Amino acid sequence: MRNTRFIAAAGALTALVVGATTAVATTASAAPNVTPQGVCGSSYKTVNSVPVGSLGTVYLTYNSSNGKNCVATIRANPGTAKAMGTYIYVPATDEWAEDYGNFTSYAGPAYVYGKGYCVSWGGHIANVYVSVDNSNCAARKEVRRTSIR
Repeated sequence: MRNTRFIAAAGALTALVVGATTAVATTASAAPNVTPQGVCGSSYKTVNSVPVGSLGTVYLTYNSSNGKNCVATIRANPGTAKAMGTYIYVPATDEWAEDYGNFTSYAGPAYVYGKGYCVSWGGHIANVYVSVDNSNCAARKEVRRTSIR
């Protein structure tokens, strides 16, 4: 009788451990649903974007209520931490913001006041770098660059 209880308890404990491990593994491996609004804030609307090769996208967003721009570099396939970065620069005011490091899914947010100004922005994932100059300017032509370093 004792052996039967021990075997039943061991079986129940094994089922509990396997179930908990499966639940944790499923949660840990699920890719997050990262959006520019999730990174910058729900009141920021995407106004421009540029692909970082096939690795992801850099997004330029704008909040009309406070006049701020935000940039975020978001990976297409989150996973192991990689070197990533995002930046934004307003030449007319010399205001600059950036976020660089090793990240699993996104770099940013980086905010500047940009109402009525041209902005330059970009980012990178691993060795693929993108930049956009003269962005969101009525009279100037936007210049996009992609480089592999």
